[in-house]
Amino acid sequence: MADADGYLPIAEHGLIGDLRSVALVGTDGTIDWYCCPSFDSPSVFGSVLDARRGGSFELAAAVAARTKQFYFPDTNVLITRFFTADGVGEVQDFMPVTGGSAEVERHRLIRRVLCVRGALPFRTRVAPRFDYGASAHTVRLVEGMAVFESEKLALSLTSTVPLECDGPDVRADFKLSEGESAVFALDQVGGEVTPRRCARTEAEEQFAATVTYWRRWLSASRYRGRWREMVHRSALTLKLLTYAPTGAIVAAPTTSLPEQVGGERNWDYRYVWVRDAAFCVYALLRLGFSDEAGAFMEFVTRHITPGDGKPSGPLQIMYGIDGRTDLSESELTHLEGHQGSAPVRVGNAAADQLQLDIYGALIDSVYLYDKWAQPVSSDQWDDVCALVDWVCAHWDQPDEGVWETRGGRKNFLYSRLMCWVALERAIRMANRRGLPADLPRWQEARDTIYRRIHNRGWSPRRQAFVQHEDGDVLDAAVLMMPLTKFIAPTDPKWLSTLDALTEDLVSDSLVYRYDPVASPDGLRGDEGTFSICSFWYVEALVHAGRLDEARLAFEKMLTYANHLGLFAEEISQTGEQQGNFPQAFTHLALISAAFNLDRALG
Repeated sequence: MADADGYLPIAEHGLIGDLRSVALVGTDGTIDWYCCPSFDSPSVFGSVLDARRGGSFELAAAVAARTKQFYFPDTNVLITRFFTADGVGEVQDFMPVTGGSAEVERHRLIRRVLCVRGALPFRTRVAPRFDYGASAHTVRLVEGMAVFESEKLALSLTSTVPLECDGPDVRADFKLSEGESAVFALDQVGGEVTPRRCARTEAEEQFAATVTYWRRWLSASRYRGRWREMVHRSALTLKLLTYAPTGAIVAAPTTSLPEQVGGERNWDYRYVWVRDAAFCVYALLRLGFSDEAGAFMEFVTRHITPGDGKPSGPLQIMYGIDGRTDLSESELTHLEGHQGSAPVRVGNAAADQLQLDIYGALIDSVYLYDKWAQPVSSDQWDDVCALVDWVCAHWDQPDEGVWETRGGRKNFLYSRLMCWVALERAIRMANRRGLPADLPRWQEARDTIYRRIHNRGWSPRRQAFVQHEDGDVLDAAVLMMPLTKFIAPTDPKWLSTLDALTEDLVSDSLVYRYDPVASPDGLRGDEGTFSICSFWYVEALVHAGRLDEARLAFEKMLTYANHLGLFAEEISQTGEQQGNFPQAFTHLALISAAFNLDRALG
């Protein structure tokens, strides 16, 4: 239920999409986030960021109702059910996935309303607010169809029930008896794309085609383990975060959902983080989805080749879904933010940071793709060599680190670790395939990093590997040390580190990234536990042979998912989802943890 200010909690949403954009649908039947025509376009419905100015598409029973929400099995078709004293109704929300060139720009969103028992009144209000609520628009009714037009975008709404204008919005009140239905279809129009109607039969056909698409896609999964439903929901979610025209994978489909309500830790995640997307490749390959991994490798080859030596190195940490490099950050001061959590940001200034760990994440994904899917080409290998040579020359610089802190550069252990991964995986590829490489140089740098981590990343006082060199602060990122095969998972130094992390950063299986008081990150406020770290913790327990602890921690973690099995970036002290939603990083880590735990349990 929405609070007094009109905001549903972040977790009270489901996700639909067409591999170009997504919509968030609340448990109250309201679409309160939708960007058209793509993930990083300005929002049309954005009331999740401003209940009054953001715009929304309300569709619900017009009487008091209990609601429940679920996905049509094995698909990304979302169903919201309304239970009332006089009957039961449901709204089926989906976005047809189209492949033909003529269909690419249509971006259709379909909402089917059905009365399944008794008789029910329904109410809808469609209130778009273009350009994040900053641009005015006109609305006109044309033969029962509503056309919304702003300076840069036009949408048409077709309906099988009569619509009426209400200022800049349209509304409808209607009643359905058992077996009756109504259809609303929202289309992008303009240029050569003209409005078209969406009759009940067409909506039924597109519903069936969308169900078939998602089920056919999911049937390629090789996972048959204990947590199949959660793993497959995570896989379906990762697929929804894929931008089909380029193969890009966004970190999350939202911007500025707060890591702490009322705080300033609000970021735009609608871009391709090299790290997140590279880890996605691992998760998708594990399940057997090699086409998605191949599409991302194509994106890498086309857009993320070694560049011209920017301050951030030959790679940026993130790119636009079309490969663009300018992601300038600005604030939308006219929006109040989710539950008053300003600022609302568009773009991301972290794109200019130096984060050395991305080289390891990317080259590890290339290594896995080469090993499990398809050998990389000679041109791709030349790019790998250029990146590895750069890592050899620059691995010992301080950087902003994996958590994108804005408190100054440090010699982060995780950055060193992933530079070691970049070198070690490239050496493996060269040796396995007999590829040309400056192996003596690479091996010398790899071994130097290894000794450096053991000598300066280890704290005798804490008896643990720590966040940055010559310090004592703990950081959950070091959980990746055994996962990347840098250290044996039963090494006494690692087991001591695992115990220290458990004592300092773990709360009921949930894991904090670090203590911002002990390690200031340049931002005000606190944050919740970081969900990817919680799944890394499960894997670290698995590799250490502590299977009972690992299974309990994993099962506890699943209880923090929302009603659909979706996770945001963080979890609050009271168990609420925080941050952008849903987050690819969390879902790929769930897949990896489930896969490895299931295999260890036998």
